[in-house]
Amino acid sequence: MSNQQKIRTIEEIKQKIFALREQDSKLNAETRELAEKRNRLNDQFKGLRLEILAFRNNRDKLNETVKELKQQRENSKVRVREIVIGLKELGQKIEILNTKKPIRGRQILQKELEDIEWKIQTTPLSLQEEKKFIEKVKQIETQLNTYKKLAQLNLELAKSQAELRVLETKSDDYHAEMTETAKKSRDAHAKMLEKIAEAKKIKADADCLHALYLKTKEKAKHLQKEIAEVSNKIRSLEEEVRKEKATEKTRAEKVLREKLEKEARERLKRGEKLSWEEFQLLAEKGAETQD
Repeated sequence: MSNQQKIRTIEEIKQKIFALREQDSKLNAETRELAEKRNRLNDQFKGLRLEILAFRNNRDKLNETVKELKQQRENSKVRVREIVIGLKELGQKIEILNTKKPIRGRQILQKELEDIEWKIQTTPLSLQEEKKFIEKVKQIETQLNTYKKLAQLNLELAKSQAELRVLETKSDDYHAEMTETAKKSRDAHAKMLEKIAEAKKIKADADCLHALYLKTKEKAKHLQKEIAEVSNKIRSLEEEVRKEKATEKTRAEKVLREKLEKEARERLKRGEKLSWEEFQLLAEKGAETQD
């Protein structure tokens, strides 16, 4: 290959390198853009993971609250059943005592008892009369005791009925709170699932971008290798051209020198005056011949 052909080849290769470098620049820009997009998606994914964790923790807390409310409502139901059984028993006892209730009212009996006690304390009585009054007192106290038991049972009945109403209200409150909390838990779970689905999509997109990033980076790597190989080829050709030019220059200088020497000798033979350069040239040639 001649020097001119080599020079043309070098120019063609330089144009190719220019095109390759433009392509490499585009690939590097594309690689940076892919990396930025991937990193943004990864940041979004990390943020979604934190949101998912928050929703999961909230849901679990709400579920624990629902569990506690269910237990409280169940405890209330157990207590309600106990009270209902107790009310039934109290009702039966009251019913039995009502059948045994004296004909005379409590106030009348109490007044009669007070009168007898007053009479025993203030009136001189014979032993037989005193025994008769004492027996009478016992009978009245027995009758009053029935009223006392009825009063106690009715008080217990009222307390149990009041407790029952409170428990029924609490049970309704537990149920309402439990229903509301369960709904909040379902909402939190649904939002968590939405975030999980969103996170999966973003992760898939990020993975896809990362794969494309690696592929583009690999293309750029091969391109840079090709550029290096072509650049080496240019350097090699340029070195060959330089050497050939140096050889050609040396050869041309030698031809010129020989021509000038010949002309100088011919002038010397003709007896013509030589220039200082011609004289020096013949002197150097003579020195070379002696060497």
